[in-house]
Amino acid sequence: MYAAAVAGYRVGPDYIEAHRVFVAVDGDEQGGRVLGFYSLVLDPPELDLLFVADEAQGRGIGRLLVEHMKSQARAAGLDHVAVVSHPPAEDFYHRVGAVRTGTAPANPPAVPWDRPAFEFRIPSP
Repeated sequence: MYAAAVAGYRVGPDYIEAHRVFVAVDGDEQGGRVLGFYSLVLDPPELDLLFVADEAQGRGIGRLLVEHMKSQARAAGLDHVAVVSHPPAEDFYHRVGAVRTGTAPANPPAVPWDRPAFEFRIPSP
């Protein structure tokens, strides 16, 4: 049911040029399999996308991506990063240190359900 919200969604060159997009790859960059990726938007600070391939879930890839995102946010001078999650990922965000800040209301027809909103607090080095 949640896949429908991102069906047909593409991260294209314009998006990659405007935001920081990082990819976790199994193997080398040229022939490796994509395990997951995330996008860090700097203004306003937001973890816009974080996905881990179904077959790679439970292997720590999401945790590694979040840790990488935090280091990128710190290097960019950010003190926090917001994220709006799909409901099934709420426990994941709690486990990786995000703090619940509220609820993002449904946005039909694209997203017909309310979503938990979080914030990562980024401590100074």
